[in-house]
Amino acid sequence: MEGNKLLAALCYFSVFFAPFLFPIIVYFVTKHERVKEHAKKSFLSHLIPIAIVVATGGLFMIFAITGVDGWIGLPFIGIVIGGIVHVVVIVWNIIKGVQVLQQSGGMYE
Repeated sequence: MEGNKLLAALCYFSVFFAPFLFPIIVYFVTKHERVKEHAKKSFLSHLIPIAIVVATGGLFMIFAITGVDGWIGLPFIGIVIGGIVHVVVIVWNIIKGVQVLQQSGGMYE
């Protein structure tokens, strides 16, 4: 069914309008295994930039508490790396969404 293919592709494209909410809803609502698989992959890819920001913030807190000098630029480095990773994740999600739309419909029936 074309609807399942479109739903799977929308999970990737949701990086623009509802990055966490849409894939989770699709994962729990749909019964189609391929769509669930794509919803899970897209959700995990949407979490990557957040994980980098959290890890950088955690490291900054650890260094600030322990008094390690020279790490004052860590938040800025984290912002730059997080931004680059976020752009890569957006491009990857667009590519995956287009690939899903181009696949033959037999596996989504």
